[in-house]
Amino acid sequence: MEEYILETNGISKKYGSVMALDHVDLRLQRGEIYGLIGRNGAGKTTLLKILAGLARPTEGSFTIFGESPEKSKTLRDRIGILLETPGLYPNMNAWENMKLKELTLGMNDSAYVRELLEDVGLSIKDKRPVKKYSMGMKQRLGIAMSLVGHPDLLLLDEPINGIDPQGIVEIRDLIGRLSKERNISVIISSHILEEMSKLANRYGILDHGHMIDTFSHQELLRRCRERIELRTSDPVKACMVIEKMGITEFKIMDGSLIQIYERLDGSGDIVLELAKNNIKTLGIEVKNEALEDYYLSLTSERNTGKNQGAK
Repeated sequence: MEEYILETNGISKKYGSVMALDHVDLRLQRGEIYGLIGRNGAGKTTLLKILAGLARPTEGSFTIFGESPEKSKTLRDRIGILLETPGLYPNMNAWENMKLKELTLGMNDSAYVRELLEDVGLSIKDKRPVKKYSMGMKQRLGIAMSLVGHPDLLLLDEPINGIDPQGIVEIRDLIGRLSKERNISVIISSHILEEMSKLANRYGILDHGHMIDTFSHQELLRRCRERIELRTSDPVKACMVIEKMGITEFKIMDGSLIQIYERLDGSGDIVLELAKNNIKTLGIEVKNEALEDYYLSLTSERNTGKNQGAK
């Protein structure tokens, strides 16, 4: 049985007449990295603030580690938070920022602070104030500070935003290593699906406050995999013909669409075989959808439908 350490049930948040979140359901398994994908303004930060206890939902509820946050004062100690920009004291160095965070949590363990800084690739010998750090270094320090207190869950809001390509790789590798070595569950928000695809195990796509799709990493790769897309007059009978041709990797997607993942150079043979069995081919093409194209197609299809409905 799957163990969910976080579950939301119809979380909604309204600011005046604006619905920032609209009945969002999310489930996070222990040790999982969950990529929360969406454009700016999609509701990602609002959702993370609610989960972090920094905002209250207008409607709905959620549990963390099987408990309601409202009924447990100790749950917040198990959550590390990095929302928007790191809350750093610019005139202090990394060590001083970390020690201050540690003391506010009632801790005083210099060896632990040193270990966290080393884990994120920062040196205690660097005495520069953090205002002289690069954006990537600030983000690494912010992640280190979110780890003070031995959290079981990390909430990271756009940690790769504004970072150069090398910094993105470093942050990505760091989060993956922390999750694996410390068995920390992570929810990480981003508008860059391509980068999240290299890190997350599961994904949820937010658009205008709605969770429009959720899927695993394996499902994402399958959806974006090179394939033949075939539409026929009789998909059930067509599948029987395709099987007789020795093709086994295929799937019916809707009423007329079949996706075929092998023999991509054999579309002509497929059409010919279907014709022999009196099955009309309505359309056939080879597709190789990029991750960003897939993401854009999901959101644009939904928004097109909304606009048409509004006319």
